[in-house]
Amino acid sequence: MAMAAEKESTSIPLSQAESGSSDPEDLAKSPPSSPNSSTRKACCFVLQSWFSKKFMTGCVVLFPVAVTFFITWWFIQFVDGFFSPLYERLGVDIFGLGFITSLLFVFFVGVFVSSWMGAAVFSVGEWVIKQMPFVRHIYSASKQISAAISPDQNTTAFKEVAIIRHPRVGEYAFGFITSTVILQRENEDEELCSVFVPTNHLYIGDIFLVNSKEIIRPNLSIREGIEIIVSGGMTMPQVISPQERVARPNERIPMNRMV
Repeated sequence: MAMAAEKESTSIPLSQAESGSSDPEDLAKSPPSSPNSSTRKACCFVLQSWFSKKFMTGCVVLFPVAVTFFITWWFIQFVDGFFSPLYERLGVDIFGLGFITSLLFVFFVGVFVSSWMGAAVFSVGEWVIKQMPFVRHIYSASKQISAAISPDQNTTAFKEVAIIRHPRVGEYAFGFITSTVILQRENEDEELCSVFVPTNHLYIGDIFLVNSKEIIRPNLSIREGIEIIVSGGMTMPQVISPQERVARPNERIPMNRMV
């Protein structure tokens, strides 16, 4: 009987045990939840978000700078490597001397090719390259790109930047006018412009023959148009205004345009 009484006295219901766990003494020992803790959490969150935002802003600002310096440094080392071994054999070790020599070499090549003798030598070398089966395709593609940005603006270069309505009504495509052609009809002749619309950067695209009156000619240079194509439209100006069309000698400007 005594053992049973001891068991009954020691056995405490679960509800009483849970209620006993919240003893006033234990509550006094535990730290109270004050408004200061929630304020500290809010401040930490604000500081963390502010730090993350500023850090990402720094990355966005420094990324193009770092890429520019990296490509520039690689280009200097690449160009410097053409003539620097020659100077090393001569015992001259000056960094950048090969780069300056390469720039001067390119300059004098341009001066030489501009003369009639250099043009003749260049045409012979170009003929030899065009006889090679695989190399001639690479040379032709690269020559078209270089001719597009050439300061001479010869017959193979891009003439103007053009905006045409393509492929549906309300959509426009960026392109370059390469040449003009006269389409002879029974009633009257129609002037068409050959517009090259790049589809893969600058060296692959489609050719469209568009009426010259339906072409929008923006106030953009050839280099600006190439930058827009290569950058995927990221360098596109916010406002594009068309150029004023200059009337030809035998062409009349409508009265509404003159007004």
